[in-house]
Amino acid sequence: MILPIVMVLIMYLLLPAALLRSLWKGSVQSRTEWYVKLLAIALFFVWIFFSGRWDWVGYPLRWIWAFLFLAAAFASWKKARRLPAKTSLSRKQKWSIAVYAFLALIFGTYNLGVLTSHWPADEALELSFPLRSGTYYVGQGGSQVQMNYHSTHSAQRYALDILRLNRLGTRAKGLYPKKLTQYEIFEDPVYSPCTGKVIEVRDDLPDLTPPQRDPENPEGNHVILTCDGDDARLLLAHLKRGSVSVKNGEKVKEGQRIGRVGNSGNTSEPHLHIHAERDGAGAPLRFGGRFPVRNDLVKN
Repeated sequence: MILPIVMVLIMYLLLPAALLRSLWKGSVQSRTEWYVKLLAIALFFVWIFFSGRWDWVGYPLRWIWAFLFLAAAFASWKKARRLPAKTSLSRKQKWSIAVYAFLALIFGTYNLGVLTSHWPADEALELSFPLRSGTYYVGQGGSQVQMNYHSTHSAQRYALDILRLNRLGTRAKGLYPKKLTQYEIFEDPVYSPCTGKVIEVRDDLPDLTPPQRDPENPEGNHVILTCDGDDARLLLAHLKRGSVSVKNGEKVKEGQRIGRVGNSGNTSEPHLHIHAERDGAGAPLRFGGRFPVRNDLVKN
């Protein structure tokens, strides 16, 4: 539990602050050196803005960092514009330019993955959103691993992990609490995203204390549906024990309550996992014509 907290603090607080200080206060000898440095830092902030997990530290913080980057870039440019375009470089400066050029290449590649994750390559399943109790956040979503770690598995390529945000824009009270009720989404009602038929149900697995997992029962308590007019299997997973209100073989209507969000199965914390598959391959999900990716919000 300590490692993810440390990583969050470094990635979303310490590293952005250090890079902004370097851009604002750091010294360069030429505009060329400044351009390379600015490009690398800008690409880092673009990458973290779109692909960062802002539900951990507060969704508004992504906008604060964006504003501070623009302010630091402007302040830095006011100094750099007076410098010569080129100048003879010391060995230290050559290494600095090489490092920033390498970082620009890395984060440029990352951002390409972020961009392409917004466009699915397969026919989407049109659904209604299965949650209705507040502001929901897409923690994992998209067609590329930069935005969705599920995409490395064929059947879950377009899977979504959905959480709920509180007034501070975080998913829980604290960074990684053990108490399930401190997670905003825990026990939220889950509704059928389509009219169709229930083809599988499980409801007897315990809700685990984070970070405990149950890899032997990855879906945990769950409901699998087939929607009318489509042969895709639609899974809604990690439901609360004893909350599932439908039975195998039952016909369900869109908007009918089918359970509550829990923390059962192979899950790190309470959230709703949803994905569809056709013949073992993942199918994209659209809600109101929208293909959700990480950092998207749905307000219901």
